[in-house]
Amino acid sequence: MPYLGPDMSTTRLSTMFYTVEVGDTKFTILKRYTNLKPIGSGAQGIVCAAFDTVTQQNVAIKKLSRPFQNVTHAKRAYREFKLMKLVNHKNIIGLLNAFTPQRCLDEFQDVYLVMELMDANLCQVIQMDLDHERMSYLLYQMLCGIKHLHSAGIIHRDLKPSNIVVKSDCTLKILDFGLARTAGTTFMMTPYVVTRYYRAPEVILGMGYKENVDIWSVGCIMGEMIRGGVLFPGTDHIDQWNKIIEQLGTPAQEFMQRLQPTVRNYVENRPRYPGYPFERLFPDVLFPSDSSEHNRLKASQARDLLSRMLVIDPERRISVDDALLHNYINVWYDEGEVNAPAPGPYDHSVDEREHTVDQWKELIYQEVMEYETSHNTASASQSPDTAGSR
Repeated sequence: MPYLGPDMSTTRLSTMFYTVEVGDTKFTILKRYTNLKPIGSGAQGIVCAAFDTVTQQNVAIKKLSRPFQNVTHAKRAYREFKLMKLVNHKNIIGLLNAFTPQRCLDEFQDVYLVMELMDANLCQVIQMDLDHERMSYLLYQMLCGIKHLHSAGIIHRDLKPSNIVVKSDCTLKILDFGLARTAGTTFMMTPYVVTRYYRAPEVILGMGYKENVDIWSVGCIMGEMIRGGVLFPGTDHIDQWNKIIEQLGTPAQEFMQRLQPTVRNYVENRPRYPGYPFERLFPDVLFPSDSSEHNRLKASQARDLLSRMLVIDPERRISVDDALLHNYINVWYDEGEVNAPAPGPYDHSVDEREHTVDQWKELIYQEVMEYETSHNTASASQSPDTAGSR
């Protein structure tokens, strides 16, 4: 890459970017984005709402601050960026732009991802009294988004309300891409602070998994919409397992036989629980009244779907395809949404790759540069003389 003398590089920064303090974080962003307001912060960075003066729309800008501070952060940032570029479905958050204000690898510190702005996350929506129409439509969209990820070979494994966003028109998008294949989540791991309430038994117990691992999470979210509270609020994964079997009952012996010996030993030595019927776990009184709309959705259908999703043994749990055909969901069935064109195949070797922090840093930098070049991201604020100066 040709070296920009210090003068050109500083000029470019001053003509194209400006810096604003958001809380105690500095955002150095393209001038096309104005009116920044903080809307959230997570493990990976801070998110602001902003206005894009070029497209005349509200957007969300996520700052990945020093995404390569350690190998775990770097790998996650690289994976998220790669997948966002790849995936294109109405129920998965889209990437509108990506840039860095730093102009050479040595100075490289920050990545900014520009995404569609949504109104609320699902945590807020769960607190609302949803009727059957809205509840089944939200679940339908979740299933469409998951099916799309699966078609690229991406199994999420970590769907939760905080990472699902909704607009006031009831459209829904999944915000992240879950756990990388190599993310170790075994039963005997030391607990660390992360929401595990929605993780399937096979993830908690460190077993193998297949696509319907994500159905469990949808079941937990649906149950929470109905009950108004978390179904299995474990303090760690051992407590999590206990909460699951207390309500759903101890699984059959054939499930136990698929566990690793140490885990199996623990699980088999727990008190045995018969579990409760779904009519008792989710009585009629918790459901919205039956729909009078043309869809005629009712509590018994919702409960039936729940009872097929919240099944401990994945061999007996409903598949994504069958859930989409269930009579509580298929009222929304649209071929173009359910079977949207698959994303380009995702190279899973990324998940297995071991790099140093500096190597990850270079890979992320290359990805951002490549994105900027192919999308000419800053073009809206570039004058012809600076446009080709890189």
